[in-house]
Amino acid sequence: MHTRFVNPPTLRTPRGYAHAALVQGGRTYHISGQTAHDAEGKVVGPGDLAAQFRYAIENIRRTLDAVGGTPQHVVKLTIYVRDRDDYLAKLREIGSAYRSVFGDHYPAMTLVGVTALWDDDALVEIEATAVLPD
Repeated sequence: MHTRFVNPPTLRTPRGYAHAALVQGGRTYHISGQTAHDAEGKVVGPGDLAAQFRYAIENIRRTLDAVGGTPQHVVKLTIYVRDRDDYLAKLREIGSAYRSVFGDHYPAMTLVGVTALWDDDALVEIEATAVLPD
């Protein structure tokens, strides 16, 4: 399996993400939107976007662990937040949480502001696509 993150010089230089991912070989693993729900279904960090972000990406790591994958196999993340301004205000803390799981691995990424998520207490939901080696 070979992954190449593509950042054409004709596009804005990305910070903290890649414009695209080109993957050759491997098995595609789609991870449903993860929130800050623990194994008992309780929201971790109610009212705290950064804490919920940290737990949601840990849940992504847990799904990867279950199939022998790592965060470095992730090629695309889509992040849904209920309050974009809160996300931007906590960007330093969110970035620290991100790096604690992904290190300096920055796949293709999208941030979407939404008015609601399935659970009223959820402030962020993150879905991922990973490509695992054959």
